[in-house]
Amino acid sequence: MTDKKVRALIQNDEVAIVKKPRKSIYGKVIYYLVGAAISLCFIFPVLYMFAASTKSQELIAQHDGTLLMFLPDFAHLDHFFDNYATLFTEHHVGRYALNSLIYAAISIVLNIVINGLAAYAICKLRFPGKRFFNAIIMFLIIVPVETSIIPLLTICKNMLNLKGDFQLLGIILPSAISVFNIFLFIQFFSSIPKAYEEAARMDGASTIQIFFKVILPLSKPIIATVAVFCFIGVWNDYLWPTMILTKDEFLPVQAALTTIKDTPGVEPGHVMASLVTASIPIFIVYIAAQRYIVKGFGAGGLKL
Repeated sequence: MTDKKVRALIQNDEVAIVKKPRKSIYGKVIYYLVGAAISLCFIFPVLYMFAASTKSQELIAQHDGTLLMFLPDFAHLDHFFDNYATLFTEHHVGRYALNSLIYAAISIVLNIVINGLAAYAICKLRFPGKRFFNAIIMFLIIVPVETSIIPLLTICKNMLNLKGDFQLLGIILPSAISVFNIFLFIQFFSSIPKAYEEAARMDGASTIQIFFKVILPLSKPIIATVAVFCFIGVWNDYLWPTMILTKDEFLPVQAALTTIKDTPGVEPGHVMASLVTASIPIFIVYIAAQRYIVKGFGAGGLKL
């Protein structure tokens, strides 16, 4: 009996306790240490962002280059949220955040309905050119989005004549269709047994009824996944809104943050507070729907 494997037989029980080799223990320790070090590389900028959002301009300059730059200003709790108060009262970030929430909510509903219907037709129905549309979807996934921005801008402004208040449609309509979300729906729908559809057809349900009453209720994981991706995409969108919108009151939060940053008299603490405000909804949405995202990718046959 060696030191690496020590076996102890428990009386009246046929149980063998095997001591793990030291190499595996050392490997796990190294694995967690490396993982913790990599995590800190991503956490430190977030800590600095939050800490600076609670400080005045003078205190940020004073703590710059020291470990105190990663710690919030707990010494002046009465002024802890002054930068946030200035952000919402003078720069009206709440209005821009509400714009982004409205755009994201409408975009999520349209994405689920339009992309879900397209994926259901490609996955479950038979029609001429089905393989062609599958190939087009796969091709469009690898095409960079930036290549279609100029043609899309020309269509929205010249062909559809989206001007004035109709500029809002220029934000909502392009975000309502995503070939990647169609691909996710196709992957998930292909895992749903046909027996559900056949049973619904025997009860007299139409194709649309099957989609809304049978397929969608069984697709909650992928719906949550698409909703999170759509929310993050709309919330973080900066380039397209600045190109299509000319009225400041319609700007989403990311586009508004650039305007705030360039405003005379804005301090670094205000900028950091605006970044924290823009990041909080993404953290909340992702944490709330994390388990559904994992289920959606797993059931769709994709690797995280």
